[in-house]
Amino acid sequence: MATLILVRHGRSTANTAAVLAGWTPGVGLDERGGRQAAALPERLASVDLAAVVTSPLQRCLETLQPLLDARPGLPLHTDERIGECHYGDWSGRKLAELADEPLMEVVQRHPSAATFPGGESMRAMQARAVDAVHDWNARLASEHGEQAVYLMCSHGDIIKSVVADALGMHLDLFQRIHVEPCSVTAIRYTRTRPFLLRLGDTGDFGSLAPAKRPEEGRDGAAVVGGGAGAQ
Repeated sequence: MATLILVRHGRSTANTAAVLAGWTPGVGLDERGGRQAAALPERLASVDLAAVVTSPLQRCLETLQPLLDARPGLPLHTDERIGECHYGDWSGRKLAELADEPLMEVVQRHPSAATFPGGESMRAMQARAVDAVHDWNARLASEHGEQAVYLMCSHGDIIKSVVADALGMHLDLFQRIHVEPCSVTAIRYTRTRPFLLRLGDTGDFGSLAPAKRPEEGRDGAAVVGGGAGAQ
């Protein structure tokens, strides 16, 4: 099969503002996110990548640009199936405001039953993302061999849902997974099972220290969309 490196986009202006961006156009990286993206080529310097696949959203394209500049000729593909969840009417709203919506409890506790008003269900989000991963696994293994390694740049909830699938976890448990901005998650796929090699690795152990952030939910709630990461 293939080894997949999943990179969440760097910290965005929406993360900083604690806003659920979704597919809102014009959401790019903030200053910290730009620094995170600039550090990505060195972090991945020892990895021979066969290709890069990205969400079409601006914050992912900006995250990848330093890596693409450092590796001229590296094939780049865009796939809408690994784009952010379609949050519908929730897009562009403050996370603090959304915390009081009755649907938020479903998103937190029973996400497989959650459908965003005017948007998609979380089940549909996971299904399209996992389908994309398996399609790219097969394509790149066919083109570059079973040891192919490739990178996908995507979003918090997408990456969490792919990890949950790889671990054989029900989608209702995926809120227990957390991935920081510009973190690296790696999954090696084999004929019989996937292996999770890295999860949300930023190389910054300071992010493990407890921190109070405005966007954090109450009573251990997960941050929908992924949050802003360490400050």
